[in-house]
Amino acid sequence: MRKLLLTLCVTAFGSGAMAWADCPASADTSNELLNLIARAQGAENATQGQRISNQMWQVWLRAPDEAAQAALDAGMRRREVFDFAGAIREFDRLAAYCPNYAEGFNQRAYIHFLNGNHEKALVDLDVALSLQPYHVAAQSGRALTLMNLGRIAEARAQMLLAVENNPWLSEAALLADGAPLGRANKEL
Repeated sequence: MRKLLLTLCVTAFGSGAMAWADCPASADTSNELLNLIARAQGAENATQGQRISNQMWQVWLRAPDEAAQAALDAGMRRREVFDFAGAIREFDRLAAYCPNYAEGFNQRAYIHFLNGNHEKALVDLDVALSLQPYHVAAQSGRALTLMNLGRIAEARAQMLLAVENNPWLSEAALLADGAPLGRANKEL
């Protein structure tokens, strides 16, 4: 009987650990991110700015536990090989397991964006930002999504916030005069 119980536990844990446990609360990374934002704002060159941007990603990609990290990593691996349906399944699983972990929603939004499902992307980005207001990548992703939805004034305001928080974002180029979110855009 003991051997059967052990086999059942190992099988259950290996195939569906998320169904057997609750996701722990996500760590409060606000102070860490505010510090990185301040450092990005004060960075003297693109090399420093990119290093700080990478450190921000390290914070956002830190899942609450091993099961959540495994789902996040699996979804990202699927995205890298353009298995968007598989990535969505992993991020759906992650969002269901850890509904308070912003990055699960941000990553799922990115897949929706890549698939042209901008309305779905916007919903997930709004959730991600409600959970982690200092998620600069979600801020810029939201701006890009709004831009693709034709909501240019909102997109510009969102991108200005993202670039204020991290002036080294490549998306900042969209704010240049004549660019889609620049001041010369007639839709503003």
